[in-house]
Amino acid sequence: MRKLLLITLSLFFAFHMQGQEMDNKVDVEVGSIVEINKPQAYGFKHIHFPRANFIIKRGGIANYNSMKGHRVEITAIETKNDGTRQVELKRVDGRKFFRNYATVKADIDKALKAGEIIL
Repeated sequence: MRKLLLITLSLFFAFHMQGQEMDNKVDVEVGSIVEINKPQAYGFKHIHFPRANFIIKRGGIANYNSMKGHRVEITAIETKNDGTRQVELKRVDGRKFFRNYATVKADIDKALKAGEIIL
């Protein structure tokens, strides 16, 4: 009887926590303007910038610190099968990222939670 009660309570809390994670999604839409912030840890984890060697091979300057403060526009939103939302970002000033990439992708919910993107 105790095992059944323990299993029932653990399942209840597991589903309750999963439901709270689903409710914490921020409402963003195509055309929203957001700002890139400096990441808390080393490098960007949720904004998918190209690796430095690819930037350099294409003639760009791989300076990730210069991305802080750039305003970007959300041009597309895609919901993956696992429930994560991936957005495509384009600079508002019309320039390219690292002089070569017109758009980059990001996991919007994780990036907002980590502080890499500010609304």
